[in-house]
Amino acid sequence: MNVPQKLAALRAAMKTQGLDAWIVPSADPHLSEYLPEHWQARVYFSGFTGSVGTLVVTADEAGLWADSRYWEQAASQLSGSGIELQKMGEVAPYSDWLAQVLPPNAAVGVAADTLSLSAKRGLESVFAAKNIRLDTAHDLSDSIWHERPDLPNGKIYVHDAAFVSETAAEKLARVRAAMAEQNAAWHLISSLDDIAWLTNLRGDDVSYNPVFLSYLLIGEQTATLFVDESKLNTEAKTALQAAAIDVAPYGDIVKAVGEISDGLLINADKTAVSTLAQLPSTVQLIENINPSTLFKSIKSDADLAHVREAMRQDGAALCGFFAEFERNLANGTAMNELDIDTMLHDHRSRRPNFVSLSFNTIAGYNANGALPHYSATPEAFSQISGNGLLLIDSGAQYLGGTTDITRVVPVGDVSDEQKRDYTLVLKAHIALAETVFPENIGSSLLDAICRKPLWQAQCEYGHGTGHGVGYFMNVHEGPQVISYHATPSPHHAMKIGMITSNEPGLYRSGKWGIRIENLVANRAVENPQETDFGKFLYFETLTLCPIDTRPIDKALMSTGEIAWLNAYHAQVREALLPLVDGEAKDWLLLRTEAI
Repeated sequence: MNVPQKLAALRAAMKTQGLDAWIVPSADPHLSEYLPEHWQARVYFSGFTGSVGTLVVTADEAGLWADSRYWEQAASQLSGSGIELQKMGEVAPYSDWLAQVLPPNAAVGVAADTLSLSAKRGLESVFAAKNIRLDTAHDLSDSIWHERPDLPNGKIYVHDAAFVSETAAEKLARVRAAMAEQNAAWHLISSLDDIAWLTNLRGDDVSYNPVFLSYLLIGEQTATLFVDESKLNTEAKTALQAAAIDVAPYGDIVKAVGEISDGLLINADKTAVSTLAQLPSTVQLIENINPSTLFKSIKSDADLAHVREAMRQDGAALCGFFAEFERNLANGTAMNELDIDTMLHDHRSRRPNFVSLSFNTIAGYNANGALPHYSATPEAFSQISGNGLLLIDSGAQYLGGTTDITRVVPVGDVSDEQKRDYTLVLKAHIALAETVFPENIGSSLLDAICRKPLWQAQCEYGHGTGHGVGYFMNVHEGPQVISYHATPSPHHAMKIGMITSNEPGLYRSGKWGIRIENLVANRAVENPQETDFGKFLYFETLTLCPIDTRPIDKALMSTGEIAWLNAYHAQVREALLPLVDGEAKDWLLLRTEAI
């Protein structure tokens, strides 16, 4: 079926169930960012393949709510579908839209396993004025999506002990201490990255993220991992036994929650309505961030040492890639955006402790680079030829860390306007990289420091400046986020050991896009000038790869900015030279020359 046919079938199912609207979020029962194919219903019904977005269908209308990263992609993919793009930030939220267009006493449906408890409450609050009922009793996808993929069945393995600085038993003890502080007898964890971190296990149920489908229910004396036991290898089973973690079937979590009688700690943003379906009404819900989310965001000194080595290996791989890329350009060898992903994977896969890519490579040439989350496909991609800018956002999973880097490289001649834009983004990147800030400051407050050089030129970008990054874990990890759009939260406090991206950008629709990204770690200022005003932190740049100097307009840069760039390149050269040879070494030496 095509999208209009799928929408027609969905509307017929809505009518059968007495529903006036149906919501299809980008979510699974674990409220993950990246979803197993089984839960990609929004992609199935809309044809929009971006990682985030919400489809809303009524009897007469359909809309797809997407943020600015996806507007051009969504507009293209929704063309002719009967679904109207709703640009988040410029239109009302879909909940307000439904409350406006639906009559009083209408019914709105959404699958219970794709709706968090907090989202459910938010919808009910908006719908209350018109007595609109929220129905979570059905999943209409089941009756329409006949070829729906099965649940993933990837193997679960132990994270190599050489890269683990704290045992699962020690992590559980810390979580139980946090539970006790909140008077919680039980703690339910649905978020897959928290579970993988706590158990020191990894899997491959979700592309690019080394996690596995499971729930973890922690009591004062017991802990149970709800998972398909056939996915656990012998070593994983032994590790769970050593940590005193029992194993139960994945589907038994709802029943187990129904047997709880004392206070239960959950993160309402990360717990699906379906998981709590049998929770006794007498149980006190204690709602807060998962303690493990805060714990895993702070990398130990041992973790950071492994991350630094992973960055060296990743940087060496990138030297090989860029040397090959520039050789191909010089020789006139044909390349397209899809080739970039293949080449990067080839070079990274040769490095020690490589596991996989950490996300789908973004390689956008000229106009495609203006789409922040652009993804080339076999059906739609550009050749890399002529003159312009190529944006490459890529990363990898290593046993000792997760990488995420964006570089922009020139192809042929670069215009003065492109140089200006590139230099403004570089100035913004350096502004954040050089920042010194008080410990525990809200991460979102740092955003204006980064954006200042762009704002002074009346330029802006729609995405956040920085996201947390896991340790051989999800490339997007909370709680910290550097974005003035983020709702301030005490959990956004910047702590020593956190790893965050620094990735300002500038995008000109239909022309080009520029983003320069390194990962940085929060470190305590060494030999502080002052001690009367509390502890101050700085960013240690972890990523090791030259920032191309050819598109720079040096006249726009200050002496201090040039000094920062030259010092960074000296650091990159020193760290990577022992790992490269041949054309990769020649490329490294050339691209780290001082300006």
